[in-house]
Amino acid sequence: MTDFTPLEAMEGMTLVQLEELSDRTPLAGYLDHYRLRVLLKDKTTLHVGNIEVEPYRLWAQVWSPPQPRGTAIIVHGYYDHMGLYRHLLELLLEENLQVVMWDLPGHGLSSGERADIKDFAEYGQCLRQLQQRLCDDGLAKGPWLGVGQSTGASILATDALSHADDGHWCGLVLLAPLVRPWNWARSAWVHSIVGPFVSSVPRRFRPNSNDADFTTFLRERDPLQPLRLPTGWVTAMRRWMPQLMELPPSLLPTLILQGDEDLTVDGPWNLAVLEGKFPRATIHRHSEARHHLVNEIEPIRRELFEQIRQFINPLLVTAAVDARSQPICSHSRASQR
Repeated sequence: MTDFTPLEAMEGMTLVQLEELSDRTPLAGYLDHYRLRVLLKDKTTLHVGNIEVEPYRLWAQVWSPPQPRGTAIIVHGYYDHMGLYRHLLELLLEENLQVVMWDLPGHGLSSGERADIKDFAEYGQCLRQLQQRLCDDGLAKGPWLGVGQSTGASILATDALSHADDGHWCGLVLLAPLVRPWNWARSAWVHSIVGPFVSSVPRRFRPNSNDADFTTFLRERDPLQPLRLPTGWVTAMRRWMPQLMELPPSLLPTLILQGDEDLTVDGPWNLAVLEGKFPRATIHRHSEARHHLVNEIEPIRRELFEQIRQFINPLLVTAAVDARSQPICSHSRASQR
């Protein structure tokens, strides 16, 4: 498979000029492999590189249309990386949003033990520090919309519930959000028995989308896919689950999308929990969708993406005139005083 590890040596964020992008460079190979280069059009710009967020180095991209209405930050799911989010990136750019994408610690081209984390709180710390760094460098500004898939949705939900009144987000889009995994009772029992004795187990590639080409790509043609499940990550998730349950509700505008054929997370149970945590949430269920909603077959994806369009457009209009919609840098600095 293609080796993208040379990209890990990039320092800081670099503006990519399409006309200067040589086909022989690792960056061009990366953009082409994940079919991202075609989105560099219509005066859209791309900054790409690595951002140091102690103790990690995070691989990040900032896609900017002319005169964006705000910034969307995509937080991907477990085992994922930002290269898999082309469809969602295209949608958000069409809605004239600047888009920040980044690989979680231990995923994609970011540093860290593969697919592992000591504490879920580290994800949230990386999220806030990354946003602050981008603001300081003039690469992103509010209002901010959070869009998360699965574990990424849980990271955003935890952040919003933990900082309910700081005006950090204008809204959230939670796609197949993780609160507890599917068939959790059995999985928790197995983890309790096996966890103390093994550090990881082989990953099983189950079809998580109705798009057979996508699931084949994950299994056979994506060099950035982790091949093992660290038991330490499951331990961290088990510590995080009751912490989320204890957080107070938030009135933040939220859209939650869930597939009824999802065998990765416990959709019905998770929706009941999140409906209580986000009382203003709009919930849309799709009877045929599986877990990886941003890479579902086109008819399902079109329906789900229309829900996102209908949610974000009035939200951004309101945020544009809301006195609280100040650049995220101001909120972050105020919270640090």
